[in-house]
Amino acid sequence: MSDAQQRIDELVKSNPVVLFMKGTAQFPMCGFSGRAIQVLKAAGATQLKTFNVLEDEEVRQGIKDYAQWPTIPQLYVNGEFVGGSDIMMEMYESGELQQLLAKG
Repeated sequence: MSDAQQRIDELVKSNPVVLFMKGTAQFPMCGFSGRAIQVLKAAGATQLKTFNVLEDEEVRQGIKDYAQWPTIPQLYVNGEFVGGSDIMMEMYESGELQQLLAKG
């Protein structure tokens, strides 16, 4: 496991809810990251940790390999990969995301 992979693994496993995104929760740098933040807030995420991949090129590339998922944002809840903004939106609309976050 590379250094970036280890750092990602530690972040994912030591925080109940982690969103790897472009920008920050206050200033998302892409529409998908902005939508992901809005969905998480609407779903009641309280212990949200965000990581701005634009500030760390190793993590920006490493996160894609870590989950075998090619796009950012990426959401992890309780150490498990959930998906990107489209999946988050579908889960929110069905109530699944709220249930998942309530377990965390």
